[in-house]
Amino acid sequence: MQFDDDAALDTSQVADGRGGALGGIPGGGKTIGGGLVGLVVLVASVLLGVDPGMFSSGSDTSSSRESAADLAADCRTGADANRKEECRIVAVVDSVQAFWKQTETAAGKPYQQAPTFLFTGSVNTGCGNATSDVGPFYCSADDKVYLDLSFFNDLSSKFGAKGGPFAEAYVIAHEYGHHVQDLSGTISRGSGKGQNSGSVKLELQADCYAGVWAHHATTTPDPKSGKPLITDLTEDDINRGLDAAAAVGDDRIQQRYQGEVTPDTWTHGSADQRQQWFSTGYRDGRVASCNTFS
Repeated sequence: MQFDDDAALDTSQVADGRGGALGGIPGGGKTIGGGLVGLVVLVASVLLGVDPGMFSSGSDTSSSRESAADLAADCRTGADANRKEECRIVAVVDSVQAFWKQTETAAGKPYQQAPTFLFTGSVNTGCGNATSDVGPFYCSADDKVYLDLSFFNDLSSKFGAKGGPFAEAYVIAHEYGHHVQDLSGTISRGSGKGQNSGSVKLELQADCYAGVWAHHATTTPDPKSGKPLITDLTEDDINRGLDAAAAVGDDRIQQRYQGEVTPDTWTHGSADQRQQWFSTGYRDGRVASCNTFS
């Protein structure tokens, strides 16, 4: 995945809270895990039947913080995105939101931008307090995507994904798929457990929306320059996105951590389903192709 070296990045769409906690009012709203069911602690919760959307309403309990990078100073151009992970995150968020800004949601409503918030360890959100154990997630109460960058290392080390820049982009695009669902009113249909549950259908639709963005990524014009921010996506990039989608399938995670697959506890879908719906979005490039509820 390559970005236009001369493109100007919009860092206003990404807030870096890695130097401290985000102030927020706990409770309310709906928290949607990225389908990247996140880390061993949450995996155990899923297997025990605990709703991963139920966050603590306590205060921030992070035991360590790293200094936040000055995104505005460090991430100015696409050339920076080609060199630095934080800047790549900014560029992907810019690209995803530029695409949705020019695309009506499934309900025909205009797209409203939502920021990504970077954190380390734990964070207090409009949906309550959360730790990195839940992986990337979207909170409908404050309309933000939350991301601890350490998850991308865990994606490879704990879930066996190949990783790489586009695997990270898939994760981000999936979370923004949940924001689109929120704007469309679909997010309220994501409930229950099991392979035919609303939760699974919601996650698979977010995978499909990520694929739709990927289909248009190299042709979506940057609002400032009028040229695409992403200049190249290779077959290897897409394959790494598919590999990441499969790695966080419910069946793969259950087999890895409990030694058996129990479909009646699924909340995100199987590896095959997740790959299928990302592929559908990428192949068709149409929001209308992503009706997983039909």
